[in-house]
Amino acid sequence: MVTEDLARLAGERVDHRFKGLPPDADGLTVGELAAQRRNLFTGGFATPVLALSAERLEHNLALMETYATRHGLAFAPHGKTTMAPQLFRQQIERGAWGITLAVPHQVRVARAFGIQRVFLANELVDPAALRWISAELDADPEFRLVCYVDSVRGVELMDAALQGAARPLDVVIELAAGEGARTGVRTEAECAAVADAVAGTGTLRLVGVAGYEGEVPQADPERVHAWLRRLVALAVDFDRAGRFKDTDEIVVSAGGSAWFDAVADEFAEIPELSAPVLKLLRSGAYVSHDDGHYRKLTPFNRVPEEGALEPAFRLWAQVVSRPTTDQAFVNAGKRDAAYDLDLPFAQVVRRDGAEHPATGISVTALSDQHAWLRTTQEADLEVGDWLGMGLSHPCTSFDKWQLIPVAEADGTVVDYIRTFF
Repeated sequence: MVTEDLARLAGERVDHRFKGLPPDADGLTVGELAAQRRNLFTGGFATPVLALSAERLEHNLALMETYATRHGLAFAPHGKTTMAPQLFRQQIERGAWGITLAVPHQVRVARAFGIQRVFLANELVDPAALRWISAELDADPEFRLVCYVDSVRGVELMDAALQGAARPLDVVIELAAGEGARTGVRTEAECAAVADAVAGTGTLRLVGVAGYEGEVPQADPERVHAWLRRLVALAVDFDRAGRFKDTDEIVVSAGGSAWFDAVADEFAEIPELSAPVLKLLRSGAYVSHDDGHYRKLTPFNRVPEEGALEPAFRLWAQVVSRPTTDQAFVNAGKRDAAYDLDLPFAQVVRRDGAEHPATGISVTALSDQHAWLRTTQEADLEVGDWLGMGLSHPCTSFDKWQLIPVAEADGTVVDYIRTFF
């Protein structure tokens, strides 16, 4: 079934919906276009065009598979970063427990492509979505979904929506990362009250505790480790109180892409509990990595002996205007490039089949369809040149492109990644 689901993507027709692709490819299926192995630079692709490096994508997938195995962690990468079923499948084939998602629509996408385990790292109180998920659980004994709860009121709403369900919905108590953080229960006493509310229903089953250390206020190693120790202690206290008596596996989950080394350290200290512990890491941005936010914060900078992720995205745009000696414009803007944390980074200039470093070129602003460039005397840049740019924060890159070429180092496009946002 999974193979058939992904084959649907290869059978999709290329047309105007997919920006950057060769206009003369209209009418071909994605599979047919991939089989042509066109070159990104000479095969008719139009700027702007976002590409994934085939080699770097493979490197990042392999590195995190090895990391999770080495540290005894189950892995449910956060799929909301990519919303790409092909990448979901590659991650699962590399040993991932399942996929982490954030909202019901994303779960529907995952289920449409055969994903059997989902960790929903969010509260879920919408009755229509709860009834749909309940129907999925009842219809498929192999499907498992775990989601957050953080309030007695939320438990009441979930219970009301799930009346009549054949299977209970598995939930974990979300422990907030601190005062002023995002969602989650603020105190251990309140966690116990929410757990009591879950135990009072017949529609929910408490299976663990979870949270997101990336929300720790003024995060640094000391604060992040301290919060993770609170999370582990909460799991231990709940187990001693018999709160996990109805589950044969206790879930303890955390892990974004900035502090997964701290998660590995603290989860290694989880003592033996009344049932096996699923130590679930949820980092997702590692797939493409980036040239900005996560490149600066990656745990591999702190523990270089573990390896290094590699930025896999490059956005190519064309110089369309060079009005002054210190200014230029390319035809990619906010609709094309991630910009919520940092602007793109000028990396390489391509002209007549040759490339040279983007010396003296910097991106200073983005309009809807233009990037503003500042150029110094060292800049070698002309109208018509292609500018390759690195991106910051992959979470807002995948959502701007519905079909992304995967290119080898020489520009040969070997695949296309379909996204669903």
